[in-house]
Amino acid sequence: MFKLLTPEEMARADRLTIEAGTKDGFTLMLAAGHAVADVAQGMFSGKGAIAVFCGPGNNGGDGYVAAQFLREAGRDVVCFSAGQPRPGTDAMRASIFYKGEVRSLDEFALTDFAGVIDALYGAGLSRPVGGVEANAINTLNASGLPVIAVDLPSGVSGESGAVVGVAVMARATVTFFRKKPGHLLQPGRSYCGVLHLADIGIADEVLNQIRPDTFENMPQLWLKKLPALDVNAHKYSRGHAVVFSGSAHSTGAARLAAMAAARSGAGAVTLLSPPDALAVNAYHLTSIMLRETRSPNDAEGFVENRKVASALLGPGYGSPSIARGNILALLAAQNGLKGFVLDADGITAFENRPEELFGAKRNGATLVLTPHEGEFARLFPDIAESGSMSKTTKAREAASRANAIIVFKGPDTVIAAPEGHAAINANGTPALATAGSGDVLAGMICGLLAQGMPAFEAASASVWIHADAARRFGRGLIAEDLPELIPAVWASLARAE
Repeated sequence: MFKLLTPEEMARADRLTIEAGTKDGFTLMLAAGHAVADVAQGMFSGKGAIAVFCGPGNNGGDGYVAAQFLREAGRDVVCFSAGQPRPGTDAMRASIFYKGEVRSLDEFALTDFAGVIDALYGAGLSRPVGGVEANAINTLNASGLPVIAVDLPSGVSGESGAVVGVAVMARATVTFFRKKPGHLLQPGRSYCGVLHLADIGIADEVLNQIRPDTFENMPQLWLKKLPALDVNAHKYSRGHAVVFSGSAHSTGAARLAAMAAARSGAGAVTLLSPPDALAVNAYHLTSIMLRETRSPNDAEGFVENRKVASALLGPGYGSPSIARGNILALLAAQNGLKGFVLDADGITAFENRPEELFGAKRNGATLVLTPHEGEFARLFPDIAESGSMSKTTKAREAASRANAIIVFKGPDTVIAAPEGHAAINANGTPALATAGSGDVLAGMICGLLAQGMPAFEAASASVWIHADAARRFGRGLIAEDLPELIPAVWASLARAE
């Protein structure tokens, strides 16, 4: 159930089901309307009437069907039409199926309605909402009435989550068969309220023909790829990770990342420290090893001689020129490095010269970039400025250009691979909006890479675990808390297997 369908793919799922002869379009509409009516019955308590906004397409058809089932359950219902369905369509058949009162949408006024069902436009909306529909939506949003959206709140793009003109602020949304990207991407996610996923009779087998490549980031996506603890394991067989430390005045971020790499299961973690930071790092470290490095040659030699599997550079690092030297040297060397995570200063080091990174020689190391919005724009300014791309598309384009896993951070973090598949994270929490939380995330990815986990799955797992750990703590979280919360998440995932 973690596969997401774009509006186009959902339309294809409907079409394949109808073509297979197992269901016709109106049967699917009846099932959808019934699901909406069931949610409305539970949500709209009291004796007040229910208003249903009905558009001229299939979304409006779902609304008419829901209205009729509510009438049959004894509820007072008034439908407000935004336009007549075309003759011969399933939506027209649904409007005939409904036996109650229909008024024009411009007649909608706040009376004694218990709630409203929004069935104006679904996930496939491509034009801005305006005119009478916009006026009705603005009135509805200002009223405080509880709203159930059908498929997606009207005005929210199912592809990108963008608000197209104006959008309904729903308390709940009922969608069908599979979620859409717009349910998870911001700002759309904040308009959906509680999301209900209804089975309307479409067989899972249609996904074999559609082959969606966008997923909700859930444990089912990566759980089987998590590193297993072997009875014969030793610290180096569990993977050796290194984290580059910044200078004496900015060492904390790297230590956070190193501890997160260890808590993520890396058997050995070494902090590579410049000479001026050795004392302060040594004072704070216990289980994390420490190594002085003065040049890219020092780092390269250590990685090769100590069988390092993954590296992280960026948290609190500073010095763009030295950062570039270390990154390019390690990527090009024959050193056995399997994964290299660049965060923060490791990304900013290539601002205005991203081609040096994208075109760099690599000897087997998978590159993982973890930019927030500002850092993303430094490496991919043209992609960042595009007003037509969704966040998912931007992440995919960036992953293809950089030949890297992209972790495009935010409240709706997107993880994308050069091959085109992407995952949207939905368990994020505002508690993570605290200094250093990104350093912990980068360290977690590095730790999983050290253990041989595939890079896309390692990044996706880290993003989800990072957020789940933060949710367990809640308000008052600081970055130092996060590594200590990771074991509890591991324990819960072990029970879920």
